[in-house]
Amino acid sequence: MHEVHEALGGRFGVLADMEVVSDYGNPLAEHAALRSAVAVVDLGFRGRLCLTGADRVRLLNGQVTNEVKALATGHGCAAAFCSPKGRLVADVVIHALPDELLLDFEPGLTASLIERLEHHIVAEDVQVVDVAPYYGLLTLQGPRAADTVSRLELFDSLPETALQITTAGSETLGELYLVRRSRAGLPGYDLYVPVDSQEAVLDHLSAAARDCGGRLAGFDALDLARFEAGIPRFPVDMDETNLPPEAGLDRDAISYSKGCYTGQETIARIRTYGQVTKSLRGLQLPDEGGPLPVKGDKLMRNGREAGIITSARDSAFLKGRFALGYVRKESNAPGTELTLLSGGRESRVRVLNLPFPQHDA
Repeated sequence: MHEVHEALGGRFGVLADMEVVSDYGNPLAEHAALRSAVAVVDLGFRGRLCLTGADRVRLLNGQVTNEVKALATGHGCAAAFCSPKGRLVADVVIHALPDELLLDFEPGLTASLIERLEHHIVAEDVQVVDVAPYYGLLTLQGPRAADTVSRLELFDSLPETALQITTAGSETLGELYLVRRSRAGLPGYDLYVPVDSQEAVLDHLSAAARDCGGRLAGFDALDLARFEAGIPRFPVDMDETNLPPEAGLDRDAISYSKGCYTGQETIARIRTYGQVTKSLRGLQLPDEGGPLPVKGDKLMRNGREAGIITSARDSAFLKGRFALGYVRKESNAPGTELTLLSGGRESRVRVLNLPFPQHDA
């Protein structure tokens, strides 16, 4: 799709060694369209695996934090792969299709997840297939995402609940999969498209989005909106040093009642004996200009280290400069003031709950 996006004015970047469309020449307008109407973004750089075979559910259930056995066909859940010590390896979304399990996850993790899954296949009937070469992934995010999908006139009905998936067959486009998926705290849908049909579907989606006041957008606009919603992204705001509950994944990606899985002992112990020692928080930065803090910059309180920054943005939508970071539990109550050490300077920052507070336009 490089030539297609280039012809549309796409400018490119690299994420985990994968090429991404950063923007189409006007990232601010693309972000504004996502916020006010709808944006169409090519997420083909993300990882996509399918598990097939009679033992696929049992195998995956023993590897991830959420309850795969409870998934009805056509539904999905968030989950995480962990190390034996409970540290985060990858966050994924799992969809139960009639004869397979579909996994969507951040780029750069495909080879390691295939190796991990195949390592646990002994006599089980499971096949792990990288489906990225066969199916592309387009997403529509924004208040008018549903209107845009409806204008395609491909699906009899739209998925009604989060992560629900439905299919549609087309003689010209092949079999399409539509998921209700919010990626930035706004209404949204993912569309899995056969690679040979990607250009045609993108053209139809772009036209439908324009009719709804939206447009094509690059990854940068979507990622800024994701940050503004306070949603962490692996490996930026959560990585192999984190326990999933520290990043808030216990809200929808962890089952505390399922059977054994890799890393369960540590995560169960956290729930049994108390809170994690640090948690992801929002941070209000001073509006004094200058460079934004970078990942690893320290947060201090009363002369002691209280946390670290993971990422920071200047947001016109939120009307200020903000950061995400991990703050120790004794210092992470909303309103707590901390000292940020960044670039050889000190400044005062304030702890916020997530999602970030939004202001009237």
